[in-house]
Amino acid sequence: MIRSIAGGHLLTTIVCVQVAFAVAVGVALGSGVVAVVSPAADIILGCFAGSLILLAVLAALKGFRALHGERRRARAAADLIDTVAHAGREWLWAVDKEGKFTFSSQASMALLGYPPPELLGKPCEMVIDQEELANARRSMADATDNRGPGWSGVVTICRHHNGAPVWMDVTVRANPDRTGFEGTSRQLPAQSARALLKQRITERVEETLRARLILTAFQPIYDLTKGKIIGAEALARFPSDSGKGPEHWFNEANTVGLGGELEFAALESALEAAGKLPTDLYVALNLSPETCLDPRLPVFLENAALPIDRIVLELTEHLAVNEYAPLLGALAPLRRRGLRIAVDDARSGFASMRHVVRLRPDIIKLDRSLIAGIDHDQGQQALGAAMVEFAKQIGAKIVAEGIETSAELSAITELGMNSGQGYFLGRPTVIASEWGSWPHQSLNTSTKTADAS
Repeated sequence: MIRSIAGGHLLTTIVCVQVAFAVAVGVALGSGVVAVVSPAADIILGCFAGSLILLAVLAALKGFRALHGERRRARAAADLIDTVAHAGREWLWAVDKEGKFTFSSQASMALLGYPPPELLGKPCEMVIDQEELANARRSMADATDNRGPGWSGVVTICRHHNGAPVWMDVTVRANPDRTGFEGTSRQLPAQSARALLKQRITERVEETLRARLILTAFQPIYDLTKGKIIGAEALARFPSDSGKGPEHWFNEANTVGLGGELEFAALESALEAAGKLPTDLYVALNLSPETCLDPRLPVFLENAALPIDRIVLELTEHLAVNEYAPLLGALAPLRRRGLRIAVDDARSGFASMRHVVRLRPDIIKLDRSLIAGIDHDQGQQALGAAMVEFAKQIGAKIVAEGIETSAELSAITELGMNSGQGYFLGRPTVIASEWGSWPHQSLNTSTKTADAS
């Protein structure tokens, strides 16, 4: 409509200019009807022509003003559309003092896979891990103390319905009635999320290394023929509110180039704690092939308080070893001094057998996948018997991992497996007083305790 009004003003201007031009020409030439008119009439006609020209100018100005207003309103409408589109990419939400959702915009479906009705009345832990929530609450407390009732620009990790992490930029303020909080969350671009994730992992690992926060748990390893504990596997334990295990910590550290540093820190913690173990037990330490190639390892083991002939290095089987010659060369001097090598998590596949053949370990630790249900699976029993014979041929001992039932224990013992560990025999523990009692434990007493629990 505005455009038609502006067009009407322009048409009026054109008509007025044409009429005024015609009258002016008639007066100037003194021809036709205008020629017989008196001088006074000439003056009148001139004024009339001038009025038409003035009217045309005013109409033109009004048309241009209308056109300018139309453009301004069009820009405003475009800005509004952009604002709405921008807001559509943000998740608007509100929670009460108990942390339960009282409102959620439709963006929760696109960003997190949760339709709003599925969130209402539910705790916010549905979409954010406990550790992340604790960090957010600390940020909120700091902001309330120092910058007023709200905070913005805080980055946190939410959890999609499918379990995937979603990095969010969050802005929060207290509700007007102080009954909870409301805010907006916007997904970060992938590049920014990757950079922040790398920074966060680096900071967490470096803080763990700096503060020496790694603990060591030991799990007993039994000689199944004598019923006595002969060794203990060292298992790293990390401080975490999220329940993420050691494997997650090491995997994350590897992504930022700190995997080796974290392994050496866990190794240091384990060797220090091993000083409290009974002296007749060997200690199994988990190391990656990459860390075994580190020139610091021989010096580290030489300076350890634990004699090297009590140390077994467990090499994780599922880690790829591209070149065996450097690894064998690095381990050979240590093995000559009494160090033993174990292949951890060994399975029945070709890659696993190649790993064992090339490394010629002293100990083969069979993965839980080969032990679970072996008491009633003839195929697994055949595989177990084959592994026992294979170990004899290369001069290695078998340790069955993950024994969880008395039936599994009976089955592997009948197959000739001479060592084992698992929850049925003894759980990992960080309590040193329990380690000290191990020499007095027999297989019968430990399994009775496991049955009772």
